[in-house]
Amino acid sequence: MNRRRFITLVGGAAAAWPLAARAQQPAVPVIGFLLNGAPGGPLANRLHVFRQGLAETGIVEGRDATSEYRWAEQHPERLPGLAADLVRREVKVIVTLGSTPAALAAKAATATIPIVFSVGSDPVELGLVASLNRPGSNITGVTGLGVEVGPKRLEIMHELIPAATAFAVVVNPATLLAKIEAQDLQRAAGNLGLQLHVLEASSETDFEAVFAAVTQLKAAGLLISTDPLFTRRTDRIAALALRSGIPAVSSNPEFVAASGLVSYGSSLDDEFRLAGVYTGRIVKGEKPSDMPVQEATRIELLINLKSAKALGLAVPESLLARADEVIE
Repeated sequence: MNRRRFITLVGGAAAAWPLAARAQQPAVPVIGFLLNGAPGGPLANRLHVFRQGLAETGIVEGRDATSEYRWAEQHPERLPGLAADLVRREVKVIVTLGSTPAALAAKAATATIPIVFSVGSDPVELGLVASLNRPGSNITGVTGLGVEVGPKRLEIMHELIPAATAFAVVVNPATLLAKIEAQDLQRAAGNLGLQLHVLEASSETDFEAVFAAVTQLKAAGLLISTDPLFTRRTDRIAALALRSGIPAVSSNPEFVAASGLVSYGSSLDDEFRLAGVYTGRIVKGEKPSDMPVQEATRIELLINLKSAKALGLAVPESLLARADEVIE
């Protein structure tokens, strides 16, 4: 072989090698997000906490994995179609945060793509998993203490207004959580010797009627259900509570930031971080069937003293001492 031909062959092989190497490199995994919120909303503003959990496993978004976001924008009827779109995209894992309807839509859409959820109630009762220790072949996640600490929210309301004998709770009758939450609170009210009125709202147009009913029933305060219908419109509900002069307590910390009186419930940051950790582990090869459902156990009590003053309430020192955050 002459020298010129040898150089040509070697040069051609060298040029072809990077192309072949690039072709053999594994594709960057894609994390699919199925979210009931909207870009720029409260849920979107918490995604950085999820990414922190993801980074704890060595997975950095944009470097080790890319993301596809599907936003239902508070229209849960869109979730099944958005879930099907992520399945067609063949994402590595589907993540649902803070939404039972989103988690159920993801589960209905695929029995093979891993799913990581974050919900505020018992995922077994919701039909998401068979058990906490053995959740299923392709689904696992994090559960927060939302519904479970509802009775404690009632106790806090009673501590704020000790002379009261009747309170009210508003639930969304269209969801699985409504019956569970109402039953738990009715039992707790009975144990405290209180009367509890269960009010229903299935859309935002019902909110004003709910507050009018609280006044008519002479209930001393209102407990806000953990349903997304209420947690996504904390600003509206907080404003109505102040305008109506009705003390209200929510599970959502954003309620207090929006001038609501009190919030008590699981730390959403804790839930989302744990969901990020689980997602990272799945991206790295672990199977959801080997990952028991985690429970986010960090509970936060937030109090807005400015709103308490506007409502004519004196917050007991014992309650202030237990608060994680007090807004003055």
